[in-house]
Amino acid sequence: MTEQQSAFSLTYADNGVAWLKIDVPNEKMNTLQAAFGDQVTAVLDELKGQSGIKGMVVYSGKPDNFVAGADIRMLAACTTAEEARALAEKGQQLFSELENLPFHTVAAIHGPCLGGGMELALACHSRVCSDDDKTRLGLPEVQLGLLPGSGGTQRLPRLIGVAGALDLILTGKQLRAKKAKKLGVVDEAVPLSILLDVAEKRALKPKPKRHLSLQDRAMGSNVLGRSLVFDQAAKKTHDKTRGNYPAADAILDVIKYGLQHGMTKGLAREATLFGDLVMTPESAALRSIFFATTAMKKETGSASEPKPIQHVGVLGGGLMGGGISHVTVAKAGYPVRIKDIANDGVLNAMAYNYKLLDKQRKRRIINTANLQKQMLNISGGTEYTAFDRMDVVIEAVFEDLALKHQMVKEIEAHAKPETIFATNTSSLPIHQIAEAAERPENVVGLHYFSPVEKMPLVEVIPHQTTSDETIATVVALAKKQGKTPIVVGDTAGFYVNRILAPYMNEAANVLLSGEPIEHLDNALLDFGFPVGPITLLDEVGVDIGAKIMPVLVGELGERFQGPDVFETLLCDGRKGRKSGKGFYRYDSKKKAVDKSVYKLLNLNPEQQADANTLALRCTLMMLNEAARCLDEGVIRSARDGDIGAIFGIGFPPFLGGPFRYMDQLGIKQVVEMLSQHADKYGERFVPCDKLVAMAEEGQCFYPDN
Repeated sequence: MTEQQSAFSLTYADNGVAWLKIDVPNEKMNTLQAAFGDQVTAVLDELKGQSGIKGMVVYSGKPDNFVAGADIRMLAACTTAEEARALAEKGQQLFSELENLPFHTVAAIHGPCLGGGMELALACHSRVCSDDDKTRLGLPEVQLGLLPGSGGTQRLPRLIGVAGALDLILTGKQLRAKKAKKLGVVDEAVPLSILLDVAEKRALKPKPKRHLSLQDRAMGSNVLGRSLVFDQAAKKTHDKTRGNYPAADAILDVIKYGLQHGMTKGLAREATLFGDLVMTPESAALRSIFFATTAMKKETGSASEPKPIQHVGVLGGGLMGGGISHVTVAKAGYPVRIKDIANDGVLNAMAYNYKLLDKQRKRRIINTANLQKQMLNISGGTEYTAFDRMDVVIEAVFEDLALKHQMVKEIEAHAKPETIFATNTSSLPIHQIAEAAERPENVVGLHYFSPVEKMPLVEVIPHQTTSDETIATVVALAKKQGKTPIVVGDTAGFYVNRILAPYMNEAANVLLSGEPIEHLDNALLDFGFPVGPITLLDEVGVDIGAKIMPVLVGELGERFQGPDVFETLLCDGRKGRKSGKGFYRYDSKKKAVDKSVYKLLNLNPEQQADANTLALRCTLMMLNEAARCLDEGVIRSARDGDIGAIFGIGFPPFLGGPFRYMDQLGIKQVVEMLSQHADKYGERFVPCDKLVAMAEEGQCFYPDN
């Protein structure tokens, strides 16, 4: 064999198989970069000049990834749509040349095969992947406000059919090996140990002739069937995006266009629309989230190194305790011991874990043996048995300061001197909880969001004497649990609940002004939030809101005083979804506004303001409070504030977070809008000092942008 050194290197076997290895120098992950164009061209030219090649295997030189996608940093260098389009056209040209090679090319995939990596694999004639859990295949470009720009929108529908391709490209979902095989994305899913052997044998066979199923042919090949598929996909997509994500419409357009007008014209349109999307503010915002979370993965939260963790304890077997124990076992891989005052609490947490794991088993994500193994890592009881081995104990009991103090004292009595006590309080200041501790340096806040297994954010809240090692250790734990942690200040509401409260209060003010519940909720859905504020209150629980608001008013002042509706609702048994009724009724299959709530609150609902006016009125309160939090040091940076709001509340991702959104509007404009609202609705809208000063100085939160 002869070896040529490059990110793309060719070797030749005696049996006529060429081996194309992808191994980007000095990088853990293979990504495709614009600078590689000449290297790929050189490889393709060499292959065209060779005789006697019977087939080729494309594989990765990395131990745990194929190609994780294109390096999206190169998009930031594009100043025009034409420059971005040229990048797409170059990728299309190279992949078309790969596809047109006269011999059978096979992609041997292990680990992530995403974005540009998936498009490279689609340009091969066959695909074989490992059945390893690391293997993931997908086209996630839509999550960056883009579409696949190197042929993905054209090749995938022709490979697996229109309906399957639309589902994958519009959602950006990633497939495991078995699902990829079932859909026809890959031809075989085999153990890693034989992956290259299987790929080699396949490469020596003739190129495959692809045949879609009868159903796919019926739906995709005739005009009526295709129109039906696209109409359904467009409706489903709009219900989710509400027109806020231009990439979704562009994806529908370019796939339909390519099927109607052929591959060549389809590729040209794909490149054009890719270029247009790169220049949209939505894509810039979504890419900023990607860069922020990538940077945060490398941060430890403090100047110290985390200490090793082997065992984790959880206090409380309720909804939060069950969720925290689940991510600790299933994601982080640590054994968990649950302590509750009653065996029923422990059994509840066990049942919660089993239910989640069994759901994964039914979806064939894990097998029965794996389910049993993970359940064996969860134990519990009503005593502090084995707590002397715990490195971290996460407390998830009721929001009661005296009870939290009792937990601190009991853990210090039963655990090691160095055991970290992490409290999952949502409103009580950490320094108050730490007052009961003999070792306050080990006490820290670790605020999860419900449901824990789904919500990606964790707030890490050190008090004044929390040690750097404690901070670094819980930040590392949160990451292993699959969370994105942000370190926030120890003030009432921390960050997320603090910026959420004024927004929710304003929604209540809007409601009491007579606006219909569904109009208000729909206004914020159209703005880009995942749920409306009134629905959110029902989901969180009216009783929870009633507990948190007085704490915020007491600690932060009268601007957190919302309209006095909680007591009225609770006296009528309206806690929200948990009690079967709140602002909505939950006793039938379809959720509907409970019209009797209007009478209870002495309201005659009538739509007065348009949706955009209502959305802006509520959101401005959140923006003002977010700026205040940055000014007071509650968050360390605008970036952390944006990620916290997007991952913790569901602030519209396409706006990039509260701080990027304010930059987009212009700080001066934000101050003017707040002042106008203050004149109309009251002092609570008065812009904070930070925004006023920034407007006067012509500043923004992200000067580099």
